[in-house]
Amino acid sequence: MAVRIRLARMGSKKKPYYRIVAADARSPRDGRYLDRIGTYDPMAEAVVINDARLHYWEGVGAQPTITVARLIRKHKRAAA
Repeated sequence: MAVRIRLARMGSKKKPYYRIVAADARSPRDGRYLDRIGTYDPMAEAVVINDARLHYWEGVGAQPTITVARLIRKHKRAAA
């Protein structure tokens, strides 16, 4: 089973809010996921990531999407 760390869209029309989740690559974007790792609010430009869960999923081989990889870098820069 290939696991991806990706965004799942929440919120309402024209007010997006995303969860950063670990999900099977074959599941739909807003479908079932394995674990919720964090959140991303593009309206407030806020990224919240649980570092322990992120390291766990990266340790077992989960690959982040391009967008999530960019958000992770942004989160790490803000934490430093």
